[in-house]
Amino acid sequence: MSGDVVNLRMARKRRDRTAKEADAERNRFEHGRSKAERELARARNDKATREHEASRREPGDSGT
Repeated sequence: MSGDVVNLRMARKRRDRTAKEADAERNRFEHGRSKAERELARARNDKATREHEASRREPGDSGT
């Protein structure tokens, strides 16, 4: 029975550390932008949503 011995305390700390780093990266991206950049991104997302919804087909619409 050979295998690597894993210290669970250290493994948990490593897992928590990587999760915190991922959250920090997400927050840096979200909050580290200027107001103009946020508004531009919001406008682009809204436009993409409108275009997607406009091309949506409803049940009962005939394709011919």
